[in-house]
Amino acid sequence: MLSTGKLIAIGAVLAVTASGIAFAETAADQHPMGPDHQQMMQSGEQPMGSDHMQQMMRQHQGKMPMGAHAGMQTASTTPTMPGQGAFGAIQEIVQILDADPKTDWSKVDLEALRQHLIDMNEVTLKADAAPKQIDGGLEIAITGTGRTLVAIQRMIPAHAQTVNGLNGWTAKAAPLPNGELLTVTATDPKEIQHIRGLGFIGLLASGSWHQPHHLAMAKGQFDHDHLAHQH
Repeated sequence: MLSTGKLIAIGAVLAVTASGIAFAETAADQHPMGPDHQQMMQSGEQPMGSDHMQQMMRQHQGKMPMGAHAGMQTASTTPTMPGQGAFGAIQEIVQILDADPKTDWSKVDLEALRQHLIDMNEVTLKADAAPKQIDGGLEIAITGTGRTLVAIQRMIPAHAQTVNGLNGWTAKAAPLPNGELLTVTATDPKEIQHIRGLGFIGLLASGSWHQPHHLAMAKGQFDHDHLAHQH
């Protein structure tokens, strides 16, 4: 028979083992093991230590995209959109003028630029444009009334002079009773198709002169009316 001391020792070992099993079951219920962890336990591998776990978590967080940290990143609280296109164009010019120490504020004319942007709005959105294919290109009757007519008479002749020669084009404007007749032609067959494909608004937007032209106008260096009446 076993001695009393041995029975006590065996009982103590069984009690500790039972406590360990109960604790493990409780932990498993509270923190279910993932498939990788279960596979590791079944294969007899030892679970990683807390230091190793923390290191892996830091690496994982470093690889997460910025947007993945929900609640940690907030949207900008400073609006960036000007809210209106013409206002934004003028705002950009003002920033350029402010940043240039050579700006001569005695000559700056932002009102002239504002009026030009009104002209652009009238011609772009309110003018009637009737295109007609002709030999070598396109002829467009651009007409309107009131403020739109004024904008047409200012913009179209000036634009014709500006794009004349661009891509080998020949551009000219002629007055109509209620607008302007814009004619753009070329000798290159590819450019003829280019002109016809662009149409009225595409031809109006052609060239990279608009933004420098706006800056020159704001600086008081461009007489739009004078250029328009040279045709």
